[in-house]
Amino acid sequence: VERHAAAAAARKQEIAAAAAHLAAGLPEVRPWLAFAPGRYVAERDGGAWLVSPFVPGVPLDRPAYAFEGWRGEALAGLLVRFRAAAEAAPGREGAAAFSLPAFVRDLMGKIGERDRPLFERLFPAVLHVERRLFPRLAAVPTAFAHGDFHPLNVIWSETGINGLIDFEFCGYRPETYDAAVLTGCLGMEDPRCLTKELVVTLVRRLRAEAGYADEAWAVFPDLVLALRFAWLSEWLRRDDREMVDLEAVYIGLLLDRRDALERAWA
Repeated sequence: VERHAAAAAARKQEIAAAAAHLAAGLPEVRPWLAFAPGRYVAERDGGAWLVSPFVPGVPLDRPAYAFEGWRGEALAGLLVRFRAAAEAAPGREGAAAFSLPAFVRDLMGKIGERDRPLFERLFPAVLHVERRLFPRLAAVPTAFAHGDFHPLNVIWSETGINGLIDFEFCGYRPETYDAAVLTGCLGMEDPRCLTKELVVTLVRRLRAEAGYADEAWAVFPDLVLALRFAWLSEWLRRDDREMVDLEAVYIGLLLDRRDALERAWA
């Protein structure tokens, strides 16, 4: 049972409706329970209430799991089927609501005002995405995305995937958005895994089966890099200085190894 602020009711209804659409073609998505046809959010006692089914799973052995090739196959298969199930998902009219360039620029403006040393550490990466990614994003097709597709939002069994949870950030994004979020999160577990079996298997199968456009693959390493700024924003919000520093190091590593990663993921 979930309780949210009443002001969130409309957005929670949108998320639940999208999950129900996905669940029709993707058994790993266990939608919220409807209390009336198409209605998932009950507004009572000043709150917005939802009920979701429990999905059993097993914990990940971190960071060892990030090197297990079978998980790359499983994750790629899930993303390919997610893409098919998300065809005609609701919310296309809000496709322009999220702008990655605007998000990064706004964040960097705030960092520049409040933490100049951090701004200077991040500036080379921002300059790179301003030149190499942002001018080319408009050419990348959009598709419905989970929005936070990282390994801890996947419910695992011993041999496969039981479920996919947490659709809080779902919506229309560049079509490789989920794959880029996932790849970046795997590398955050241990950067060495970015050129090892799980990630290489994941990317190669997506290239073969997902149907992403050439324009999307051309900027994929840069999208992986740029999306780390969303995580940086979260660490700053929590005032977790250790994670802020670690994220800045990781962003620098993704920039320095950009060309090597592109070759590994070809």
